[in-house]
Amino acid sequence: MIGRKLKVARSAAGLSLRALSDAIDGRVSAQAIGKYERDEDMPSSGVLLVIADALDVSVDYLLSAEELVLEGVDFRKKAVATVREEAQLEARTIHLLERYLSLEDMLGLKSVDWEQPRSAPHPVADVRDAEDAARSVRDDWGLGNDPIPKLAELLEERGIKVLSLELDDIDGLAAKVRRRDRSSARVIVIKQSSWSERKRFNLAHELGHMVLAPDPGVDEEKAAHRFAGAFLMPADVLRSEVGAHRSSISIGEFAALKERFGVSIQALAYRCKDLGIINQTAFAKLFRIFAERGWRTFPFAEPGTIEPAAEEPRRFERLCYRALAENVIGEARAAELLNISVRELDARLDQKMV
Repeated sequence: MIGRKLKVARSAAGLSLRALSDAIDGRVSAQAIGKYERDEDMPSSGVLLVIADALDVSVDYLLSAEELVLEGVDFRKKAVATVREEAQLEARTIHLLERYLSLEDMLGLKSVDWEQPRSAPHPVADVRDAEDAARSVRDDWGLGNDPIPKLAELLEERGIKVLSLELDDIDGLAAKVRRRDRSSARVIVIKQSSWSERKRFNLAHELGHMVLAPDPGVDEEKAAHRFAGAFLMPADVLRSEVGAHRSSISIGEFAALKERFGVSIQALAYRCKDLGIINQTAFAKLFRIFAERGWRTFPFAEPGTIEPAAEEPRRFERLCYRALAENVIGEARAAELLNISVRELDARLDQKMV
């Protein structure tokens, strides 16, 4: 039956039952589509074709038995985000993941499983325990203390599916993905248009949620923030750069450190405070300056902002090109998977401007 798949695809497209009926020129009513979604009825082959076309999915997708369920969903959002926006993002995430996993199947690839660090989950009795957790994860994954140049790519190598979407009042989500007859997967969704320094911190923050096990009473968000800072800016490396104690640090010095670590100036200031490099008075003075210069509000345009494209997941795109080159899929299917036109696909393959 197609009920759940149809509802996910409709929600991902942001269409109501009535809007979908209108999109197919009233071929069937909203009430009929509701019955399809509740598996009380099955559309004819002709109706199935026009619905699939309206939702920009294949008939095979709607008929596929593969079902994914998101569990333990954690949103990073503004207070104005609505329940409808959350539901639509969950549907879009499931929709894209199903395409991602089906592509791996078509290529005969074993889906990369979540490579949980050996030392995880890390007990956290105090927020400062997140420092030890970050060091352990780096050790488990053999990262040393060097800055991480491409965090989204690293996480995908470790089995976390990273999706980049255009979002409004939600900056992303993280969740466990339950799959029938398979081990659970992990997914993180990031906001495509965000500066890359913000993407990197959000990715590290969500990794923190995956590996930390806070005791009751410990603020999980603060622990994940502390983990992200320690993971991206190891204490020993930062202290060697700026010293163990400073009465002040200039904006210019922070801008140079930003280039080295790939994080925001504000994240660096927080990290210096957490490590006791600067005191609360110096920290408060810095944040007054940040607020005066407008860096605390959208579009968060600090000096040296890192373009959004610098921290984008690319594995799914590479798999599409591989499947096309190996004649597993055709150009039309590759363009559909990448959500671009065949003309743009040809331009990408030839490295030409559209």
